[in-house]
Amino acid sequence: MLGSLCLALAACDPAPRTIDTPSRGDASGSVTPLPRMNHFDSKPAPLPDRSNADMARDFLDLHFALEGGSRLPVLTRFEGPINVTVTGQPTATLNRDLQALLTRLRREAGIPLRQVSAGTPAQITIEAVTRAQIQRTLPQAACFVVPNVSSLDEYRRKRNQLSTSWADLRRRERLAIFVPNDVSPQELRDCLHEELAQALGPLNDLYRLPDSVFNDDNVHTVLTGFDMLMLRATYAPDLRTGMTREQVAARIPAILNRLNPRGERRASDPLPSTPRRWSAAVEAALGSSNSGLAPQVAAARAAAIARDLGWVDHRRAFSHFLVGRAKQPADRRLALAHFQTAENYLPSPTLHAPLRALVATRIAALHLSLGEPAQALAKTGPAMETARATENAALLATLMLLRAEALDQMSRPTEANALRRESLGWARYGLGPDWAIRARERDIAALSP
Repeated sequence: MLGSLCLALAACDPAPRTIDTPSRGDASGSVTPLPRMNHFDSKPAPLPDRSNADMARDFLDLHFALEGGSRLPVLTRFEGPINVTVTGQPTATLNRDLQALLTRLRREAGIPLRQVSAGTPAQITIEAVTRAQIQRTLPQAACFVVPNVSSLDEYRRKRNQLSTSWADLRRRERLAIFVPNDVSPQELRDCLHEELAQALGPLNDLYRLPDSVFNDDNVHTVLTGFDMLMLRATYAPDLRTGMTREQVAARIPAILNRLNPRGERRASDPLPSTPRRWSAAVEAALGSSNSGLAPQVAAARAAAIARDLGWVDHRRAFSHFLVGRAKQPADRRLALAHFQTAENYLPSPTLHAPLRALVATRIAALHLSLGEPAQALAKTGPAMETARATENAALLATLMLLRAEALDQMSRPTEANALRRESLGWARYGLGPDWAIRARERDIAALSP
């Protein structure tokens, strides 16, 4: 995500409101005061349980191509210690989350990073600006990273020069990451993880990766064990800036076997490459509004391509997820069928857990709108565990609210109110401002048939 696209999945939002009658969230006299914001305790991610042979291929495809398809002739990385500085107008949560991320990168990826004060020479500058400033520069970007600049003003002056082109980069010496300071804390944190990872390492994204932020499906919000392994391998002493793909290919198998011994024993099970026509259909479905025929047509095209290619992996599931998302406003039963089909292509309780949780959120919302609270309750429990494990507060808060609504429908108001109160601290982090939290509460309360 050299420029993380504003292709919001709306995966952790409930079904659109189906009725316009007042709900408990609309009653001005019953608004629960919002508690303090909750935070996750950042923890190391487990190493991926996949074949090193397959991940060697992933490493090469991530490092020697750009998202648009351009081939990169050499490996680039920082050589030596890396100073990181923050400029602009950072929020309190930015500094907190950045410190947690830098700690993880030092421990899990072995990268010599340290934060320095503004004004100290730094290889990486993180500038906190408004969303509007970012989108005036790159209209489709939520955040982005650029080589050989240290500020947004400098990038605007140099944006048409070869020095700011990733395709022409041959050494990494100085770069800047631009993040929004007026979004939810989670959205800001997600930008830090995505952009700092690509500032340090791989420049490409691959839809075939089921366990990585280096994937434009935006299912993962923080760096995974796979991502940390790719970064650790990037900074292995066996590699250096300027090596060709062939030179890296000769060394990366031994590097991965050293860093991830159990992966050497795993049988290779490579997924086929992703054709551009499927990616284009997915991007069209994600980039369209949630109404009208455009997202339905694009999602159906992605599902048809996945079917015709004979895929049985997470990309097939994601295609059906998009179809269900597009169909949901007009045909709840058909949408439910597509979400259930998506689940069928996500058999692994660990590898596919994050996408399973997003699908489960949609299924639970539909069950609530169809007056089936017991089914909704069954779906939210496992998904909440995944949301906690993957540090997705927006998803966790939404699942808690869905579960509370199911408990209300089952005449268990005490449990429902307790869960609703618990959700608010996570919503502060995941959804941001009070109005966004209240809107989510109202939408979920309106699901009751």
